[in-house]
Amino acid sequence: MLRNLAVLLGSAALVSAANADLILYNGKIVTVDSRFTIQQAVAIQSGSIVAVGTDSSVLKAERGPKTEVIDLHGRTVLPGVVDAHVHALEAGLSEFRAPLPPLDSFTAVQRYIRDQAAKTPKGAWIVVPRTFPTRLKEMRMPTRETLDVEKDHPVLFDASYVVVLNSYALKQCRIDRNTPNPAGGEVVKDADGEPNGILKNAQSLVKGLDRAAHFTEAEKLDALEQQLKRYVAAGLTTVGDRAVNMEQIALYQKLKATSRLPIRAVLTWRPDGSQPTATLQQQIESAPYTSNTGDSWLKFGSFKLTLDGGMTIGTAYQRYPYGPFGKQLYGKTDPDDRGQLFIPPAKLLAVMRTARNRGWQLTTHDQGGGAVDNFLDTLEALDREKPIAPTRSHVMHASFQSPEAIARMKKMGILADVQAPWLYLDAPALEQVFGYEGMRYFYPLRSYIDAGIVVAAGSDHMIGHDKNRAVNPYNPFLSMWTEVTRLTDRGKVMHPEEKISRAEALKTHTIWAAYLQFAEKERGSIEAGKLADLVVIDRDFLTCPEEQIKDIQPIMTILNGRIVYRGVRIAASKQAVGFSDRPRR
Repeated sequence: MLRNLAVLLGSAALVSAANADLILYNGKIVTVDSRFTIQQAVAIQSGSIVAVGTDSSVLKAERGPKTEVIDLHGRTVLPGVVDAHVHALEAGLSEFRAPLPPLDSFTAVQRYIRDQAAKTPKGAWIVVPRTFPTRLKEMRMPTRETLDVEKDHPVLFDASYVVVLNSYALKQCRIDRNTPNPAGGEVVKDADGEPNGILKNAQSLVKGLDRAAHFTEAEKLDALEQQLKRYVAAGLTTVGDRAVNMEQIALYQKLKATSRLPIRAVLTWRPDGSQPTATLQQQIESAPYTSNTGDSWLKFGSFKLTLDGGMTIGTAYQRYPYGPFGKQLYGKTDPDDRGQLFIPPAKLLAVMRTARNRGWQLTTHDQGGGAVDNFLDTLEALDREKPIAPTRSHVMHASFQSPEAIARMKKMGILADVQAPWLYLDAPALEQVFGYEGMRYFYPLRSYIDAGIVVAAGSDHMIGHDKNRAVNPYNPFLSMWTEVTRLTDRGKVMHPEEKISRAEALKTHTIWAAYLQFAEKERGSIEAGKLADLVVIDRDFLTCPEEQIKDIQPIMTILNGRIVYRGVRIAASKQAVGFSDRPRR
């Protein structure tokens, strides 16, 4: 009898163990599996997907007395969406204390300077937040005269790899016509040989400004956590933070250790590439981590160096000069200027060889075509020593491509990390620099996919909290819409031959992004055995009118099997709009 009782109890335990924690049914489950199948229902247990199929099969096999069952009423479910390229701490801090005004013209910039001057002690720095000349109505880099609306404060205009100083700041920093260019940088001069305020990769000349000293560790942790939560609210379940240093690594680790990490994060380690070769090699050898160190919540991805500057400011290293319009847009004085290459080939090869041998996936910031070619030269040299394809190394940005470079990538098995906002927001200005034909292989997704190159998509989000109005918006559905339509914010289609399908666009933000992060076996599609990361959306991504793709809103974000964000109530849910308890580790 006792034996029979034990058998019965054991059978009951097995039945109980089979019961799902959560079932979503009566929906359109876009699995993104190898056949891109569409199902009706999905069951989740202990943070993993246990069944995907028809309503009747999933409910019959997986429903138990304690299973939460949600009727989707026909709504669409996608795999948890990935943004493969963000800068979360910088973004979180950008509006941590106050919202940023729209800086879309010289008039707006000057108004911001005057407003700040009214509440800033005389002689203290005023910093104009990150703004690109490609997004100013004037389509021109400001000079010191533009910033000289304020005479009693040093002013710095932040354009990333380029900054602009007003006359007060130039004098305070003792920058004059005799100031030599720093290594790899330039003090731009006007027609009279005087500094016009533009400093290209020459921020080392700026004295008395410490922009990182104003936030405590607690504030940085809070800013990072809140920004990661905003990503979850946008429908994201994983982000790739693409340029972390030791401080940022420690912040992520502390969030995880204190159960405050609200999203999966894959970190790209970027040391200071200006250090001597031997110093960089020593840092690589002694670092306690390499690619895939960590777990499904927090791990390391790539090793990165910054190879060139930015195309929006004229420092991306191109294959050919920026041309006549570059003089206006970027304040260039040399008609043969192709941009800046920050790391010489021999040093790049030596450092990347050390990183590859240590076990790292390799990447560089390579925005311009000339930088892409230089990085591919390095990868080819490493490939001759040992196949590079298993490392899943990849170009990053690589906005200006060529058929030759794409063929080289295909041959070696190199991946691509791309960001649609550069096309959406900056292509109109860049077209004036390079011409329409010069933009033929700008963000060339169709060419990549046709060549068999895996494409991971992201935003390069860096400034601003709003998912649609940030400097590089992080709304993933705006990204997918741009990939499908190739429309800019000015309404022009840029080279429609590079459009991709909706299914392909979804893959760039799910399974292909997971592949770049060595995670395709655990996430990126809705399949039994994978992590239960899902997003329920308010319309059908595959069939809604094309112009509506960018307007898709998440209804629920499910992470590790738990509903961590709700946009609206559905099926008499017990939880209110907003965030629920933190995901279960």
